[in-house]
Amino acid sequence: MKLAWLRSLETAHVDCVWTCAWLPSTNLLLTGSLDESVKLWNPDDLSLVRTNTGHCLGVVSVAAHPSGKIAASASLDSFIRVFDVESNVTIATLEAPPSEVWQMQFDPRGTTLAVAGGSSASIKLWDTAEWKLISTLSIPRPEGSKPSDKGNSKKFVLSVAWSPSGRQLACGSMDGSISVFDVQRAKFLHHLEGHTMPVRSLAYSPLDPRVLVSGSDDECINMYDAEGKTLFSSMSGHSSWVLSVDVSPDGAAIASGSSDRTVKLWDPKMRAAVQTMTNHTDQVWGVKFEAGGGGARGSLLASVSDDKSISLYNYS
Repeated sequence: MKLAWLRSLETAHVDCVWTCAWLPSTNLLLTGSLDESVKLWNPDDLSLVRTNTGHCLGVVSVAAHPSGKIAASASLDSFIRVFDVESNVTIATLEAPPSEVWQMQFDPRGTTLAVAGGSSASIKLWDTAEWKLISTLSIPRPEGSKPSDKGNSKKFVLSVAWSPSGRQLACGSMDGSISVFDVQRAKFLHHLEGHTMPVRSLAYSPLDPRVLVSGSDDECINMYDAEGKTLFSSMSGHSSWVLSVDVSPDGAAIASGSSDRTVKLWDPKMRAAVQTMTNHTDQVWGVKFEAGGGGARGSLLASVSDDKSISLYNYS
């Protein structure tokens, strides 16, 4: 397994780039920035396809619907904007209380948008047919705590990930814990322990629905059996916070982006980094493998950074 750098775009946005996602079927790249815009890129030459505006504060997350026709952006302005990718027309605007909109992801079938609920200590589920809030999955308070206790403020939810089946949801919190829910029954299942600092990124393996990968400010990348509640691997190698993780389409590798300005490729079997890319000059907020990529040319990996740039690599 290896990464080969393909191309970079130095000033993709006029401010820090915080998030990226691939659009299925079209395989165009979405990016979101502190400059309040969402941009769509052609990966062949990193040419700009179109720009989507409307937020009045920085964009913290972008998500692509499985159809590839719809995308959503979440902002520090507490709004989620859903738009038609082709026409750029806004389909829906979803409002949340302040600091309750962070990372988000569509479920594999595209019927539900899950949003990490920040200070609400929950995941919010939005129906994609009518764009209504249909469920709130709340992290339970620690046993013995009183409603007046401030303990749950540490359960500030930053990250969220659907299992490949769409039956389970995991979320990562500021206190280092990961919570797993049964979506159909709207039931909290268990916590996954192992991190000591905020969990900013989660990704399930596309091949093994039990394997959940996490990245944390404690500089570690953990691998869990999310169903068996066990931590079976912890990898270290970054010299600062791990801001983003993703699992390759073949399930054989993990990519990570860090505030140490590097992108690393990890071999889970070796439990070690096998490659480090150093083309960014500031912290790397997002790494994302091309959805369903593969074949003769391998698949693409994108990384975005506070240095305002996008980099693309070939993974093979």
